[in-house]
Amino acid sequence: MKTLRLLGLTAFCLCVFVAADNRAERPPPEEGDVLQLKKGNFNRALRKNKQLLVHFYAPLSGEGHRISAAFEGAAAELRGSEVKLAVVDVAKEKDLAKELNVTGLATIRLYLAGDKHNPVTCPVPQSSASILTWLKRRAGSAADLIADLSQSESSEELTVVGFFKELDHEYVRVFYDAAVDLPDVNFAVTQSNEVITKYGLSHDVVLLLKQSKLIQAYKMTPETSKEMLIAFITVYQMDLVTEYTGQTATRILTSPVSSHALLFVNKGSAAFKEIHSAFSGAAESFRLKILFVWVDVDEPRNGRLMEYFRVRDFEAPLIRLVNLTDHVTYHLPSDTLDEHTIKTFCQSYLEGGAKPKMQSEPIPEGWDEQPVKELVGMTLEKVGFNPNKTVFVLFYLPYSAESRALFPLWEELAGALKGREDVVVARIDASANDINMSMQGGYPSLCLFPALYAERVVVYTGKRKVKDLLKFLDKEMEKAKKYRVTEDEDRRKYIEAAKAEEAKQANQTKDEL
Repeated sequence: MKTLRLLGLTAFCLCVFVAADNRAERPPPEEGDVLQLKKGNFNRALRKNKQLLVHFYAPLSGEGHRISAAFEGAAAELRGSEVKLAVVDVAKEKDLAKELNVTGLATIRLYLAGDKHNPVTCPVPQSSASILTWLKRRAGSAADLIADLSQSESSEELTVVGFFKELDHEYVRVFYDAAVDLPDVNFAVTQSNEVITKYGLSHDVVLLLKQSKLIQAYKMTPETSKEMLIAFITVYQMDLVTEYTGQTATRILTSPVSSHALLFVNKGSAAFKEIHSAFSGAAESFRLKILFVWVDVDEPRNGRLMEYFRVRDFEAPLIRLVNLTDHVTYHLPSDTLDEHTIKTFCQSYLEGGAKPKMQSEPIPEGWDEQPVKELVGMTLEKVGFNPNKTVFVLFYLPYSAESRALFPLWEELAGALKGREDVVVARIDASANDINMSMQGGYPSLCLFPALYAERVVVYTGKRKVKDLLKFLDKEMEKAKKYRVTEDEDRRKYIEAAKAEEAKQANQTKDEL
């Protein structure tokens, strides 16, 4: 349904496909009860088995190994039935995967009666039981779900209960279709008036129960689709706010809710409980519209997700909203993360009023005409790493009072350096532009770019007074002059060596002629 796939960011697509083979085919080799299919035996396996459930996997994928284990367990249970399980290593069988138009790291398809072109997609299973349940529900009907709820109500697992007056109603078909697509979830159908009386509800309603507690109820309407019901179930199956981990990543990234609010925060920080509470408080108002997820920036395994969203640990806490349909990201423009601020931001996003976070803002007209130059992402490195200029840059957050307090100081510094052609004073909005360089500490940050060919950045940590800034500037410029002598000498030697090599090559060419 979506590709982002975070997390992790979310999301890698394996474009591997498969072609027909006209050579003589040999019987499929087996490992246990699971067929090992290749280009040369795939068509034979199709003809031989009425139902062929195939897992197309990547050998280095952790999820692939988990599904393969589930396949082994299910195959043992299905021994002697008309369903045969098989696997295809897409890393080795690229031509086969291309022909079959297989994409994704975990693709599972059921081929029926030898039909190669119209397979049924199987949901990614969590266990062998999931595979067996999917096959059973696919071949069954809603009547198979009629059950005594006394045991289900006491279960610690979520149970989805449909209460319908008529079992041949269209509502029941939608309910059962959802059950087929969610084989890891317990489903049941009842017509018992006692159940509805107990929870004070009417007919044609779907209940989510856990340990006899009603988690949520959904009233079926003529407009209710399978997709709408699946979204309702999967959202309320998850916690109000979910931590991003290796165990929850798949569920988060495959959620039917495409808008995700991500809180990047250090779990060990003193403010964690307060911020998490505010985030949870805001989440309740946006159930089914926005999925709320928090990411521990102090967890090394979250590094790739943070890299994807260009978040560094010192920038936390911060909130990003991402739409997994178009992958556009939005940044909460506030250093105050209370419940009201988070709710306002989320509502603004849903109404189309939030400002997307870009890699670079447009270059403003007349950006270099003022004493303090206004940089953006696409001009930062070009201006900052100019080997003939010393550039002092203020990285700021426009919504931060601490950042805004430095604006007059930066104007005063620019005034004090007026007429110095070798020095540039500039600033950049760090919330609206991606900063693709190593930084230390949070914002606001005062960084000096020395006039060197080597791309160096020196972070200023002294007193925020003009006289102290000027003293720091002069000291670093003196250091840079010494380094520059060495750089210039190294460059001179390099150029001379290059010219000598060029002359040598030219002489060799003449001799050969």
